[in-house]
Order: sequence, then C-alpha cells, then structure tokens
Amino acid sequence: MTPTNRKKLVVAHSVRPDAPEHEVETNRALARWLAQVLGLKYGGSYDAERHQGRDLYLLPTQTLVGAAAGQLGVRGPEDLWGGYVEHDFICTKAISHGLRDKNALAPPGWSPLFSERVRGVVLDGLSVFSFDDARSAAERLLYNGPIRLKPIHGCAGRGQEVINSLDEFDAVLARPDARALFTEGVVLEQDLDDVVTHSVGQSFFGDIVLSYCGDQYLTRDAEGEAVYGGSNLLVVRGDYDDLLDLELPDDVRLAIHQAQVFDRCADEAYPAFYASRRNYDIAQGVDSNGKRRSGVLEQSWRMGGASSAEVAALQSFINDPQMRAIRVSSVETYTDQALPADAIEVYRGPAENSDFLLKYVTVQSYDG
Repeated sequence: MTPTNRKKLVVAHSVRPDAPEHEVETNRALARWLAQVLGLKYGGSYDAERHQGRDLYLLPTQTLVGAAAGQLGVRGPEDLWGGYVEHDFICTKAISHGLRDKNALAPPGWSPLFSERVRGVVLDGLSVFSFDDARSAAERLLYNGPIRLKPIHGCAGRGQEVINSLDEFDAVLARPDARALFTEGVVLEQDLDDVVTHSVGQSFFGDIVLSYCGDQYLTRDAEGEAVYGGSNLLVVRGDYDDLLDLELPDDVRLAIHQAQVFDRCADEAYPAFYASRRNYDIAQGVDSNGKRRSGVLEQSWRMGGASSAEVAALQSFINDPQMRAIRVSSVETYTDQALPADAIEVYRGPAENSDFLLKYVTVQSYDG
C-alpha cells in the first residue's frame, strides 16, 4: 500500500516524550498539510489505543529505531515519511566516519564497511564511543589542523565546538560531563573555513519521487548561538538524473554525487535500513592547508528543517503535473515579525531555547 491509498490515515508522531512544543506542533502542522496534499484524512497525533488496527501513514519526528517501528504498525517505507534503522547510532552523525582503530570501542551493529566505502565523500574525521579512545583520536586529527567536536545526537548545530590544539581538547576531557559525552558518542571532524552547506535529498510518496538540491544557512537564536535558519531548495519531480539534467554549478553537482554515494552505501552496509525521506548535508569549504574540501556531514532520515519546503513542492507538482522544477524555501527566525507576503506559516510560538520562533515557507517558479 502507498500513502495515496485512500484508506491511509496520516498521523503525526512525536517520538521524544520530552519534545519541545515547537517540534510537536510543527510535526502536527506538516502531517495535516501532507494529508491535505495527498487527499487523505488527518488523524491527529498518534495514540496507541485510538489508532489500533488502523492503516496509518506516520510522520515521526525522529528516525524509528528497532522494535519501535513494528509497535507503530510501520512495516516499510510506504508506511511513513521518514526512516527506520536497527540501531540508534545508524541515524546519527556517527556513521560518517570510522573508528580510531580496530581496538576502539564500537556500538552493537557497527559496520566498518560503511565508513570504508564513504571515505572519499566525507571530510577527515573519526567517531568516538569511549572516553578512553577520545584523546588519541583527537591527537591524530589535530595533526592536520583544527577539528570540530560534534555530539552525535546534536541537531541544528547545537553543542558543537572547534578545537584548535591538544591542550584545548584536554580541557574538554577535564569537564565533569566528559565521560558521559564520549560514551554517548562524538564525531571529531576537520573544521573548514568559508563553509557553504548544501542540502541534497529525495522524498518518496507512493509513486511520486521528488529530488532536490539547495543550500542552508544559519541564524542566531535568543541566546546568540548560531543555529539552523532555513534551506533554499531546487526540486524536480523525478530521480537524481532528472535533477542533474538542469543547469547546475559544478560544486552543486559534486554535492549531489557525494550524497548519492553516501545514500547507496547506507543501503548496502545496513540492509535492514529503509527511508522514504533521505536528506544529506554536504559541507564545502577550505581546510587549514588552504585546500578546498567537500564532504557529506550527516544524513536526515526523518522530518527535518527543510521538510516544510518539500511538502510545498509536492503540492505544487500535484497542482501542476506538467511543471518541471520549482524553488522552495523553509525559514526559521527567532525574531517576532509579520509573515512575508505569499508565505505559508508552519509554526509561530515559543521555542526550546527562546521565547519566540517563526517557521514559514515560500515558493517561487524555477524559470521565472
């Protein structure tokens, strides 16, 4: 069955019980909007008792892990807009890089095959799952310049910091929460200057496939931290080949190629994995030696910052089946302001780290 089956009930699902209000409400807004676009009924937020035995199309806020999928009635990619993995680390930044060596601690289910195959399409880095492995991993990477420390479950850029020397890293190790931090998992990755972050991905809705490329940008939250501020996407109805048929700059073509390799390797290394939303962030910038670098940072097999733009694109293609491509943008701002003309509001209200957050979408034609 597909999400275009009229028996499907589109249901929002906030995976984290302590999820902030803006995440929960955004999830509901997108589920309601997607149901309208696909001509399906909206069933509100998932409730085990109320939705028992119903044929659901789920919009989870996070990638589903392990037994959770079956408990929710999700059997394959046709049952959700998002993804499924067997182990939690697979849907995090951790899979982008290998371990320090064969003796480094690895989580259950770890596949060295993946990091070996994607080495040519990611930046230099290592994944760490043990306090005892951290210093030697940092020492190896710092030899070639500054590194970025990234907690594997962090999102929107929060919790990341740049380390310029081993002394700075030792100061991190001396923090009271250091052992817990590295036990949960940390990525250590070369830091770049003058970075542009590309977004490349695909969404599958029954027999409808959307492929896109674009870039994302940062904004400041109420605490002054640089966080995700939005994405500008160029979307086609069709596969990556249809996207590559458009006139695109060489750096964008490179980003698309790297995302394709990463995506294909995930299917090969983790055969139980499936996803109907596959989004990849690719960073392009200059390393400490002045060399231009490009590499996939992480994957998003779940509802993300650009999801609202994808729904807007889907609606546009359904409204005009002859349309070749469209430009859509998702915006997140922590400044209270009026909605721009022709924008579609997704959320307005308090945020996890701010009294106010506004999320909206704009749509523009591809060729004017």
